Amino acid sequence: MENVPYTMKAWIYGQHGKPEDVLKLKSDVVVPELKEDQVLVKVMASGLNPVDNKRMLGIFVQAECPFPTVPGYDVAGVVVKVGSQVKNLKVGDEVYGNIHEKALDHPKQYGTLAKYTAVEERLLAPKPKNLSFAEAASLPFTAGQSILVLGGAGGVGSMVIQLAKHVFGASRVVATASTGKLELLRNLGADLAVDYTKENFEDLPEKFDVVYDSVEQCERAVKAMKEGGEVVIVIGAVTVPAFVFIVTSNGADLEKLNPYLESGKVKAVIDPNGIYPFSQTLEGLAYVDTGRVAGKVVIYPIQQDN
Repeated sequence: MENVPYTMKAWIYGQHGKPEDVLKLKSDVVVPELKEDQVLVKVMASGLNPVDNKRMLGIFVQAECPFPTVPGYDVAGVVVKVGSQVKNLKVGDEVYGNIHEKALDHPKQYGTLAKYTAVEERLLAPKPKNLSFAEAASLPFTAGQSILVLGGAGGVGSMVIQLAKHVFGASRVVATASTGKLELLRNLGADLAVDYTKENFEDLPEKFDVVYDSVEQCERAVKAMKEGGEVVIVIGAVTVPAFVFIVTSNGADLEKLNPYLESGKVKAVIDPNGIYPFSQTLEGLAYVDTGRVAGKVVIYPIQQDN
């Protein structure tokens, strides 16, 4: 069993503000104590999300945890300690997941931008054998009945098409892209590929349960959804009844995903410029904030960065 230290290196902030102003790398942060249903994960990689920046700015202050705060949602790592009520995971298991059960409802004080993080067993799944820790930390997903993906050829959009079609059994998947990328959409699993340079998606005769908008077309996206449907956006201004999508997951959903990842049917999508070492976390957060990311941004390696 690994000898877990009392303190660790972690990125931490003690007040709201821009990451470059408030986020500091410290080496004396206390390793979080385990609850009975939690495991302690030695963090190998952490995925960055737009919510990391927004949370630091204080946008979700009404549901926040106390300061000081270690940011970070997605994790891939190795179990080094288990709580007394943990049933399935054991020391040495390689795992991945999102450590916050509800992304905006009182998220944990100690996130994944640290050497160690504590997380409930039910939120984790075994890391697929053919995925690196960086790839495992990059995985986002969503579910829907009939789904329209705006910007389907991008890193995030391409993942949504694959998951909706191959994992969550969406009844129909339609996606938009430019003329040269329509074949890619079909190969990913889209039932219909729409050329946005030639037709307006909101004028399609069919409407959708979920419209996934990664290209900031919220006002138009609302017109393409069914009554009672949802528009899911990552960034940009929100038009009611849209809501901001924050990637979240649980271990059962992730385990359902594993066979597709191991077979190569669904692939982790990391931005070509999206891997930053632990010491360059601020640069990674700044890149996420540009809105030009195609796929996920990942902090890796973490343990080798002393």
